[in-house]
Amino acid sequence: MSESESLVSVRTAKYMEAQIIKGRLESEGIPVLLSYESAGLIYGLTIDGLGEVKIMVPRHLAEEAREILGINGEGKN
Repeated sequence: MSESESLVSVRTAKYMEAQIIKGRLESEGIPVLLSYESAGLIYGLTIDGLGEVKIMVPRHLAEEAREILGINGEGKN
């Protein structure tokens, strides 16, 4: 993924679930970047978005990623 490539969030999840989703998408050839606050990971908190992980993919592959994950529309399933 180049720095200039536009990324979009296709899902939010807890850290371990996000790692599984990342592996699934990468196995299909879709590059993934996980975006999260480190404090949530360190303390294991999921309050007001703290601890949530955004699963980010290139904009042009977002629809394909959603189809692979079985997501209708944007965001969570």
